[in-house]
Amino acid sequence: MKILAIHGSPRTIRSTTRRLAGFVLEGAADAGAETEMIDLADYRIVPCTACEACTLNGTCVNDDDLPSLVARMKEADAIVFGSPVYIDNITGQMKVFFDRLADAIHYQQLAGKYGCAVATTEESGGDGVVAYLSHVLNYLGIISVGGISVATGGKPEPVDAAEPAARALGKKLADAVRDGYADPVQEAVLTDNRAYFRSMVEENRDLRPEEYERWMRMGWIR
Repeated sequence: MKILAIHGSPRTIRSTTRRLAGFVLEGAADAGAETEMIDLADYRIVPCTACEACTLNGTCVNDDDLPSLVARMKEADAIVFGSPVYIDNITGQMKVFFDRLADAIHYQQLAGKYGCAVATTEESGGDGVVAYLSHVLNYLGIISVGGISVATGGKPEPVDAAEPAARALGKKLADAVRDGYADPVQEAVLTDNRAYFRSMVEENRDLRPEEYERWMRMGWIR
């Protein structure tokens, strides 16, 4: 079982969000998972240019680190998204990364995985960022088992106090991979998302036959 955390703070190892995500991974590791942390700031990811090349042939025109990160996401059984709050939203690093996941979203390449979300903020906006990160998980076809946000007040103690809850979230994520996890509300959202993207998969069936056949096997196209 492999659980991958993707962390969006430009502060990398100095980040309180990374510390919180680390507690989640530690809880997952205690439950038997192999874990890995990715700091997006350590990678070169250029902004999407909306050229739609990836939709047509599965290959982005940009030559950067994004394909290797997507490959690691595909290898993982579960994904943790973590971002501090920047002006009531995720960081720029995280947003650029998300925008470049269009192909994975359109073709639901990560469907069947589980995930969770973490955020830290000095005062406000943490719950909103957790909700947005969870929304992106659903866009990717991933079921979220929950999330946690911490308002630090500029101090480290609140993150340390959240360690038990973060570890419990990590265990819950590992348990979901091992035993399954059902959420009818999210499953309805995922079904609606696939219905929306289905026309794209059908239109590009000759350009992306492997993806079309995978959708057929999954029962998403009949």
